Amino acid sequence: MASMAPEPEEIVREVRIAASPDEVFPYFTDADKLVVWKAVRAELDARPGGVFRMDVTGRGDIACGQYVEIDPPRRVVFTWEWEDRGTATPPARSVVEVTLSPDGDGGTLLRLVHRGVPQEIRRGSAAGWAHYLARLVLAAAGHDPGPDPWATATPGDPMSEIEIEGVQ
Repeated sequence: MASMAPEPEEIVREVRIAASPDEVFPYFTDADKLVVWKAVRAELDARPGGVFRMDVTGRGDIACGQYVEIDPPRRVVFTWEWEDRGTATPPARSVVEVTLSPDGDGGTLLRLVHRGVPQEIRRGSAAGWAHYLARLVLAAAGHDPGPDPWATATPGDPMSEIEIEGVQ
């Protein structure tokens, strides 16, 4: 019987974006740009020690955290947690590190590393980052990613049950 490899403790995603790091960076620090690809509403205080709070889907999926490091246009690091919804277990705090590197063609290689995601939500969080980074690739390159299907799905909708379960 073959043993299964343990699930990695980090979520790592890399995407190429047809925009410079200077153009991509504000999508992590400017609330108006963040809502284009990642949230329905957002409040950001983009400075080390500053806090952010965003409603990802419009249904109370509230992510919040604190900026740890901001090095425009190369790197942003922030804590991440889902706001407590009255569960017995306090929300887990994790850390997201985003690095932006010029790719040589006028574009950007974005590398996201999300550390400390609890195992029980890691698979869904990985799917969430894949979903939202695909939207960022479009937005930062000057294209409209359109309405977020996760934000427009309603409870009971098959998409809500399959994909949105991973958002939180």
